[in-house]
Order: sequence, then structure tokens, then C-alpha cells
Amino acid sequence: MNLLKATGTIGGLTLMSRILGLVRDSLFARLVGAGFASDAFLVAFRLPNMFRALFAEGAFAAAFVPMFNQKVSDPDGRGLPDGIAFAEAALSVLLPTLIVMTLALEVFAWPVTWALSGKFHGVTPDQFAFAVKLSRLTIPYLMLISLVSLLGGILNSLHQFWVNAAAPILLNLTLIFAMLLFHDHDPMLTARNQALAVSVSGAFQLAWLAHAAARNGVNLRPRWPRLTPEVKTLMALIWPAAAGAGAVQINLVVSTMLAASVLDHGSVTYIYMADRLNQLPLGLIGIALGTVLLPTISRQLGAGDTAGAMDTQNRGMELALLLTLPATIGLVFCGEPIAAALFGYGRYTAADTHFTAEALAAFSIGLPSYILVKVLTPGFYARHDTRTPVRFATISMGVNLVLNLILILPLKHMGPPLATAISSTVNVALLYRELVRRGDFVPDFRLRHRAWRLGVAALTMGIVLWVSEGWLVPYTHGSWFVRLAAMAVLVGAGVCVYALATLALGAFTREDIALLRRRRAS
Repeated sequence: MNLLKATGTIGGLTLMSRILGLVRDSLFARLVGAGFASDAFLVAFRLPNMFRALFAEGAFAAAFVPMFNQKVSDPDGRGLPDGIAFAEAALSVLLPTLIVMTLALEVFAWPVTWALSGKFHGVTPDQFAFAVKLSRLTIPYLMLISLVSLLGGILNSLHQFWVNAAAPILLNLTLIFAMLLFHDHDPMLTARNQALAVSVSGAFQLAWLAHAAARNGVNLRPRWPRLTPEVKTLMALIWPAAAGAGAVQINLVVSTMLAASVLDHGSVTYIYMADRLNQLPLGLIGIALGTVLLPTISRQLGAGDTAGAMDTQNRGMELALLLTLPATIGLVFCGEPIAAALFGYGRYTAADTHFTAEALAAFSIGLPSYILVKVLTPGFYARHDTRTPVRFATISMGVNLVLNLILILPLKHMGPPLATAISSTVNVALLYRELVRRGDFVPDFRLRHRAWRLGVAALTMGIVLWVSEGWLVPYTHGSWFVRLAAMAVLVGAGVCVYALATLALGAFTREDIALLRRRRAS
């Protein structure tokens, strides 16, 4: 129940952030549309997005949190002061590295943009120079969000999960206000202002985390860089963890590059908008579960409670399936009205909406895999094994590249998302098999009993929504209020059908509901 409570806290804040993100993307679609200006901004935004996922949500947490927890909980140490000393030592090496990296990326923004876009398809030199300018405006965000991840890892270890989970809200609010206050009739200028707002939001997030850390007794002081043995261990763990945790993001970068270089203008935007919808359940469930599971399992293993760690991972898997399967079915079956309600107005045409829905269906096939990666990898990271996930992620990226090359021409904007979904499924299968082989994860009776029932319940929900969605489609093109009402009816109907089906099939029982009520009351 602590797992459920912590996941709910992070998930609720992430839900707020993702809703604001959808508001931001809806405004962007209306004001900029799907063309070169939107593609150029989204390519520039892809690099900081990837780095955030690789570093802030993946690699740094995977390497830093177990080591920091070990310092804080060491019975022979001084607790939090030892943890802070370790964090300061890590910062002394991290900060100069980030400064040098940021300056290098600014200098080499042209080849970086070329690598991310393949120089786009059919653009003029002036257009590509504009795309490079946007990349330069977003690059400072990389350094800022990396410092945010250091403070966020500390606060997560101190059970202040909500502070770090709330930080992305500042990103979305900054971009929304920038769009409302500084948008222009020229889509290129609006895209430029958005790129600048990305880096500004990084400064806001860093200030928010620094203030929260200070209130919890954590004030990191800059030191002269020293590669202590512990820092060397941390750095050695970070790089393989980055590839292991960021396989999905690296796959998306490959997909974006191929779409920009091969397909017509607008294809990058279709893939991005579809990914944003796909990221909503991923953020609510996957990131929340991964954030909670890593410190929880690390603490249990550190205390010698292997049975508790096993149970935690089983319940994490069960919770992931309970929440993910209906989201997957809903996005696959109802992608068209969802995309129309959120994006289908202003400069975003009906054809743009249809293509976005097609890309969304392809992405959503892999949604369970994207989330299960977040559930399974803490089983490796908590045991200080970051190399095995990177080995499997490398295989996954190879599968993604091959499938991209095979599928992108016949399926166009659906090819890269489908390749990403299949490659992520390969990654999950490898992670699961290895954990089981080592004896570090054994599905218990409760998980085996409920997993297939959850799948049947989700399919039942999907059939009902597929039959009834035709009644709602006309309402997805009305005013904002009408669109939101239509989405509320669609989601509400899905939740009711899924809840009834899980109860009828025994995938979720009355005893579970009674337990939830007792825990809330206490």
C-alpha cells in the first residue's frame, strides 16, 4: 500500500503535468500547425527531451539513488551528512562536465541538428540555419535539467517524491505562457520563442528543486573537482544506465531523424503528437512506478529483505498491468476521436489529425513494454547491475533501426512508431527472462492469477468503446467545452466498463477495495 500511495502521489502530479502538456501541444498545433516550423522546433526539443529521459529519469537516478541510500542508511555512518558529502563530491565532477558539454554542443549545433534530422527533407540552407538556431536555444536546458536530476534524486531518497514530480509542471507552464504572450502570426517566430522558453523553464525547475532541498536540510556546496573512488563508481554506473534506461528515447531519436530526412514535412509533428499522447499513461504509471520502486527495492535489499523486494516487484508488475492494459486498448481503439478533440483545429487539419491517430495506434501497441521496462530495470539497478540492461537496450536499438529502415517507406509515419513498439517489447522480454533466470524475480500466484484476467477485461472495454465511439466523433470538433465533455464521457465509459470487467473476472476483488478503504481511513 505504501507503493500504491507513493505511486499515486507521483502519478497525480505527473497527471497535472501531462494535462498541461496536452494544453501546450494543443495550443502549439493551433498556432503553428504541422509543417517545417513545427518540425524544426520538435527536432530541437528532441535533444533536451532525450537527455532528460536518459539522465534525469533514468541514468542518474539508477546510479546515484542506490549509492546515496546506502550512505544515508549505513548504520556505521553519520546518515544524511554522509549522503550530502557524497552528493557534493558528485556535483564537483558533474558541474564542470556539464559546462564543457553544453559549450561543445553550442559550438557543434550544426552537426548535432543534422544528426537529429538528417538535414530534413527538401529544405533550403536558410531553413536549416533556422533549425540550428532553435537547437542552440534549447541546449542550455540539458545542463539545467541534469542539476535538477541530482537534487531530485536526493529528495526522492528522502521520500520527498512530490517535489521532483512537480518540477515538469514548470516546463509546461513556461511554454504555455510563452505561447500565449509571445506567439506571432509567423509560425517560425512562435517556434523560436518556444525554443527560448525551454531553457528558461530549466532555470525555473532548478530554482524550485534547490529551494525544496534547502528546506529539507540539503545545501550542496561547490567543491574543487576530485575523482574519489565513490565518484568513479558513480560515473562508471551512469553511462551504461543511460543507454539501458533510455532505449525508448534513443529509438525515438532514430525515428525522428528518419522521418525528418525521408518523409514529407509534418511527419515529425505527427509522430511527436502521437508520442505525447502515448507518454500520458507512460508518465502517470511508468515513471511513477520506476521512481518509487528503485529506492524501495534498494532499501529492502540493503536490509537483507529479499522476500520483501520480490513482493514489491510483483506488486509493481501487477499495478503496471492493471493501469496500462486499458490505456493501451483505449489509445489503439479510440485514437481518432482523441487526436481530433485535442489537436484538430486551427492550423492542424483533419488530415493531420488522421495521420496522428495512425501513428498513435502504432506507438500504443508497445505501451505495456515501455512501462514494464520501468518496472523491471530497478531489479537490476538496485543490485548495482547497470550493464545487463544496457546490453539488452543495445539489442533493442539494433532491432529498432532495422525495423525503421524496413517499415518507414511502406508505412510512412506509422513505420517508426511501430518499430519503436516492437523493439521495446524485445527489450522487456530480455529483461524479464534474465531476472527470472537469476532467480531475482519469480511471478507469484497472485500475479499469475490476475494478469490474463486483466488482459480480458481490457479487451472487453476496447470492444465496447469501439462500438460506441462513432456516437462521440461529431462532438470532438466542437468548442473546447464540447470536446472536453466528449473526452470525459469516453474516458468515463471506459473506466466503468473496465472496473466492472475486472471485478467480474476476479482481476480486482472486493477485498482489494475494502483494504483500500481501511488504509485511507487509517
